[in-house]
Amino acid sequence: MKGVFICIEGLDGSGKSTQAKLLTKKLCKAGYPAVFTAEPSQGKIGKFIRKRLFEQERLPPTVEALLFAADRIEHVQTIIIPALEEGKIVISDRYVHSSFTYQGSAGLDLSWIEAINANAKTPDLSLFIDVTPEVVLERLKRKKSVMENLPNQLRVYEIYQKYVTRGELRRVNGAKGKNEVLDALYAEVVCFLKTVKP
Repeated sequence: MKGVFICIEGLDGSGKSTQAKLLTKKLCKAGYPAVFTAEPSQGKIGKFIRKRLFEQERLPPTVEALLFAADRIEHVQTIIIPALEEGKIVISDRYVHSSFTYQGSAGLDLSWIEAINANAKTPDLSLFIDVTPEVVLERLKRKKSVMENLPNQLRVYEIYQKYVTRGELRRVNGAKGKNEVLDALYAEVVCFLKTVKP
């Protein structure tokens, strides 16, 4: 089977990272050659972004968007494409829609954010774990990043819903139990894989 690129999107606290890892394990257990990755990546730019996310002030939105776009290109070239060329199913915790929503919520024009990400590989399937901002902020017990406050998360959520409506993201109900959400994600992925030609 040729490689397949699948992205898991959602607000922080939606269970997205946990579910992406669990989905990778479940696919592997079922015999699929799945690998997990995430954004920001583990590259130099990604590590810089991760460090800045927990500082008191956000970078200027334009700088933030350009950093994420640069990290994404490195991520695609060094991790995603090589895995796809090996026939792997790549499960990414966050990808382009995170930039559209988070930097878009900071007031940047969505068409500009899309333009600077034009060279990023298009995912084969993108899934959105839908949990409301009020619920995710209650879940976040750890230190919150500069982006994790209710006004910002409400704006991010609204933009995510636009991409769901457009059909770019497939919605999965994230308000259910962990195993139920995992089963729903797995069902979506397996259904999609059946449509992929070897």
